[in-house]
Amino acid sequence: MTRDFAAGNYSFLPSVFQYSGGAAADRGFEIERVRFATPVPLSEGFARIERHIKDADRPLTAFCACELRSPAPFTEDGFRAFNQHYVKTLAQWGLFDGETNPVARSNVCPQIDPPRSHRSTPSRSRARAPRPCGPS
Repeated sequence: MTRDFAAGNYSFLPSVFQYSGGAAADRGFEIERVRFATPVPLSEGFARIERHIKDADRPLTAFCACELRSPAPFTEDGFRAFNQHYVKTLAQWGLFDGETNPVARSNVCPQIDPPRSHRSTPSRSRARAPRPCGPS
């Protein structure tokens, strides 16, 4: 069952603490998918997403989905540590309340042209956020 996330103008399918099972724009909104020309480190990706959302005059709570690329699979402990760091930014943006996370996410480790990283940290390749649209 989906839950409304009025602060972001979307609904989402609850899942685990690190991501939701998907997001759908509210009536009168559409989800804009933004693709970076090349994947960027996670912290730079968050900074770019923040600028893009603010430049669109939208609240940071409109961030509803992202696609991550990792250079290699995580260990269980590494994945847990990464997610603890990841949700800190979401909490600062008003998206994560300590239990529920409305932001959908994909995580892949491409065999062809994996992201270059000296610390084996994930990078961002795409982000999504609802924006107002015309009459449907």
